[in-house]
Amino acid sequence: MAYLSLFVAAFLAATLLPLSSEALLATLIYQHYSLPLLWAVATLGNTLGSCVNWYLGKQCLHLQTKKWFPFSQAQINNAQTRFKKHGQWSLLFAWVPVIGDPLTFFAGVMRVSFYRFLVLVFCGKAIRYLLIIGVAIGVFGNGTT
Repeated sequence: MAYLSLFVAAFLAATLLPLSSEALLATLIYQHYSLPLLWAVATLGNTLGSCVNWYLGKQCLHLQTKKWFPFSQAQINNAQTRFKKHGQWSLLFAWVPVIGDPLTFFAGVMRVSFYRFLVLVFCGKAIRYLLIIGVAIGVFGNGTT
């Protein structure tokens, strides 16, 4: 049940909802759950949550024909060209609080290839959770079972 809770917390934390998974992860480390499994569950949940944002961003483009839609097709095309040329690597920082979740949404709007999106976001989040686990081990001691 602890791993499922962590998965859900990490998943929801990666969506546009203002949630966090770090406290639960630290608690589970303190309680001596398996570090590799905690890392895998948190990384997977957080990455899949970001995939939801990407999908919502991509679907947002279906609204561009509405009169109230705030951007013209030319503006969208220009932004997509610039983002694809320079901004895709920013997805490695999709874990950063406040900017990470909108960044993953924007990647969908910008029609970043899902495969490229998945690889970059997964790598960034995997490294982030490794660092969080490392800090928690430093605070709580070796949390291995």
